[in-house]
Amino acid sequence: MNFLQDFGLILLSTCRDVLPIIILITVFQLLVLRRKIPHLKQLLYGAVYVIIGLTMFLAGLEKALFPLGKIMAHQLSDPAFIFGPDAAANSSDWAAYYWVYLFAAMIGFATTIAEPSLIAVAYKANEVSAGTISTWGLRITVAIGVAFGISLGTFRIVSGTPLYLYILAGYLIVIIQTFFAPKSIIPLAYDSGGVTTSTVTVPLVAALGLGLSAAVPGRNPALDGFGLIAFASLFPIIAVMGYAQLMELKVKRSKKTLENTNAL
Repeated sequence: MNFLQDFGLILLSTCRDVLPIIILITVFQLLVLRRKIPHLKQLLYGAVYVIIGLTMFLAGLEKALFPLGKIMAHQLSDPAFIFGPDAAANSSDWAAYYWVYLFAAMIGFATTIAEPSLIAVAYKANEVSAGTISTWGLRITVAIGVAFGISLGTFRIVSGTPLYLYILAGYLIVIIQTFFAPKSIIPLAYDSGGVTTSTVTVPLVAALGLGLSAAVPGRNPALDGFGLIAFASLFPIIAVMGYAQLMELKVKRSKKTLENTNAL
């Protein structure tokens, strides 16, 4: 009964959030473009599906994904698990939290592979590049970047180091890479950083950060719990441009080897 009540409240909230979008599109279509709405029946069906889907997704976040992330973070950072049942927690011993870093990397990789927005971008990149950019190659490269970024972000939470140092260093690397990376890959690399922070990745990563900062002694969830999503947005850019640079270097070496062979 409580679930039905919660579902109804989420449904009403979703309708309220979607209503401005519907009004905006309708007004522009009828008053600005002055055209009838094409395929009105199908659009109405689609709107209903979207509202129901969003409602179910938000209910799933509240009932499953957020609690799951917090539970895993608490279990992995439990002093009894990290330091043994009779040992006292020592927040300065960041090396003891290696299970947290491993879990963060794995959850970052898995959620990114399943990210619908990244799948869409990878598919379109493969389409417009006539197969030059591999769909799975892009997805795996971005997932590796997110995995490394979230793992580094959990290290930041455990060690208590300032967030801005990592962000400044990361974007400095991005700026340097932008000058040397193939020009055709730069826009895709920047977009790849944005599409990773979407429906699947954000809920679990946010729950992991908040749960970890609440479980590690001396950390404040309001100050240390947020910031993992910034890592998930930054490091895929570095990964994609780095991958493109390596492939470009490999092609140049292959061409040079072939020229040397032909010269002999």
